[in-house]
Amino acid sequence: MTTKAYGYVRVSGQGQLKGHGPERQRDDIAAFTARNGIEVVAVYQDAWTGTEDDRPEFMAMLEAMMTNGVRTVVVESMDRFARDLAVQMQLIAKLLSADITLIPANTGQAISTATLDDNPMLKAMVQIQGVFAELDKSLTVRKLRKSREAKRKADGRCEGRKPFGIHDDEAAVLDRIKQLRRNKFRYRSWV
Repeated sequence: MTTKAYGYVRVSGQGQLKGHGPERQRDDIAAFTARNGIEVVAVYQDAWTGTEDDRPEFMAMLEAMMTNGVRTVVVESMDRFARDLAVQMQLIAKLLSADITLIPANTGQAISTATLDDNPMLKAMVQIQGVFAELDKSLTVRKLRKSREAKRKADGRCEGRKPFGIHDDEAAVLDRIKQLRRNKFRYRSWV
């Protein structure tokens, strides 16, 4: 009998949906499930921070699992599942309380009530993955913050919409647009 599962893909924000991350995660999940005879029923995808547990698509997936008998979730890796140890443990607890197994495709190690209760070393390894996911997130945030501060110091700004019209060539374009706008009624009379 083939195991049925949901895939779960997560990126940190809406801007990352157009990047390579979701596709890569889907590909890794598909490759893992194909090798292991698991049928992916659907893939749920969140554009949500990995440091919060109140994710809309994750919650929708859990709701679907309560009614349809699917009891396995496959993720690319634990750091795509959560980027905070406490959040990771909360989400795992939600899954385990519903007798749902979580499988990170990069390790293939099923995380279930049975495996965690019977194997304290596995439980520690899962927690260590959460610690390193949180560490990686913290280091990335620090690096980005320093980069933004350096850019702000050099250019005077970093975030938000870039101003238009501050350079000579842009100012000329704006002036021309304004001129055409003011003269639009005069040109209509002879067109």
